[in-house]
Amino acid sequence: MKKKTDNLLLAREELLNEIEEIKLSLATAHSNFDNACDPDLVDSCIYEMNAIQYKYKYLLKQMRKMESLTN
Repeated sequence: MKKKTDNLLLAREELLNEIEEIKLSLATAHSNFDNACDPDLVDSCIYEMNAIQYKYKYLLKQMRKMESLTN
């Protein structure tokens, strides 16, 4: 039982780290968008931000699932 709890805590910590990394990636993508001048580069930044936001939503869903397992 303790091993399962330890594994869940480790997985939760890894997920939290990944969420923090995704937040930094999104901030970087927003900064790149703000500084883009070329229309193609602006489009690229928009696609990148959308992709990051989808991954962020996915990670949040995973966190909710994990939280429901621990409660």
